[in-house]
Amino acid sequence: MFAKSGKPLLFILLSLCSFGALAHVGHEDAPGFVAGFLHPLTGADHLMAMLAVGVWSAMTTRRIWVAPVSFASLLLIGALLGLAGLHFPAVEPMIAASLLVLGLLLASQARLPLTAGAALTGAFAIFHGAAHGAELGGPSPLAAIVGMVLGTALIHIVGLLLGRLLLARHVLWARLAGGCITIFGAGLLTGIL
Repeated sequence: MFAKSGKPLLFILLSLCSFGALAHVGHEDAPGFVAGFLHPLTGADHLMAMLAVGVWSAMTTRRIWVAPVSFASLLLIGALLGLAGLHFPAVEPMIAASLLVLGLLLASQARLPLTAGAALTGAFAIFHGAAHGAELGGPSPLAAIVGMVLGTALIHIVGLLLGRLLLARHVLWARLAGGCITIFGAGLLTGIL
């Protein structure tokens, strides 16, 4: 049975382990909303973090929407602060740390109290948002930020669906993906990647 249903799942999980370039490319000339929507989809670091939040939440909590909503809400706040010119210290190390921590949570299937999980993911989201807000300028930055939040929500939904699928069938694959995300985060944090 796994041979038939496992190949697409294996492809998705292995793509989470991809250590490709982190640059956000391909949307520089797009209009504000489209650029914002595509922005979180084109950076491996942001994409992995947002998927990890969804998968981890779906696999470890009953209220699967709380951590993703916290992430998206505080991502918006961080983006608005970044757009306003507020510079956060250590944005890139905090994004790397978010991958390390979220990967560990996913790999270990750690169950945190609901508020602790929401606060942790939200704290990391502020730094992801600040990085996005500083990058999303152009003629319509607010439209870009709205697009970014909607793109993030879509990634979270995909993560939630994937998490439910993994919970029902293949928890080991989620642990493996979490391990890959952890290694990626550690590589970014130490400067190896």
